[in-house]
Amino acid sequence: MSSMRSHTIKAGAFFIRNLLMTRRNAFTLFEVLFWPAVGLASVGLLTRFLALDADTTAFVLTGTIALSVVQVCQLDVAYGLLFDMWSKSVKHQFLAPIGVWHLVAGSWAFGAVRGTLAFLVMAVFSTWAFGFDFLKAGLLPLGLFLLGCLFSAAAVGVLVCILVLCFGYRAEVAAWSLVSMLMVLCGVYYPVELLPSPLAVAGRALPLTGILEGFRAGYGFSPAGSAPFGEGFAWGLAYLVAGGLGFSGRRAPPGRAACSSVFRSDVLPWLASAGPL
Repeated sequence: MSSMRSHTIKAGAFFIRNLLMTRRNAFTLFEVLFWPAVGLASVGLLTRFLALDADTTAFVLTGTIALSVVQVCQLDVAYGLLFDMWSKSVKHQFLAPIGVWHLVAGSWAFGAVRGTLAFLVMAVFSTWAFGFDFLKAGLLPLGLFLLGCLFSAAAVGVLVCILVLCFGYRAEVAAWSLVSMLMVLCGVYYPVELLPSPLAVAGRALPLTGILEGFRAGYGFSPAGSAPFGEGFAWGLAYLVAGGLGFSGRRAPPGRAACSSVFRSDVLPWLASAGPL
């Protein structure tokens, strides 16, 4: 069996597992259909109440859609590890002949499917309810916008997995709250320049900021940089590489020691108490 085929099968196993877990839990449909639609409807009605012009409405709605897509996709990456935490079978996963990137790649691929479905639902709904023209910016920027949101979700999901491995159950809340925290810095509902200078600098270092600016340029909002999509994808790649170093523990020995200490004192005793599962 070739190396590439072996890696594909291992990653595909996590794709299938997330698919099976989703099929068995009807409430996961709320993450794709209900909550994104509710969020979009509430923000869209607010734009109607404020009588915003078409381009400003597009500015706000693109932020809402991007936030929902990132949240839906990154949840699947986080679920790749949380499912094992909740079922107390993390030790089985670490004993299996797989790497953590098989977990991330397979879970992210399924999250990308769900994120794309959520994107299509919101695109159709916003066009029907609020007259939002998704194609005004062009097909290429639209495709880069969706891909950038999914790419950003991968970085967020990896961070959640690292936090869960380091701090156990105490960090699982990050799967639902981290995107909301980043929303403040990414310019989801306002330009990043409105933030205080230190926060604006931090916002510039987040992938979603450049992705949003690149897509909004098609609606008359000038980006701060000359290549916002390139900046967004570059930051996303940098965070994924940093996440890989965080998983492997290579370099930055102090961070590794701290994480390993917490893992030994918290997660490993919890795994031992779980018994043979």
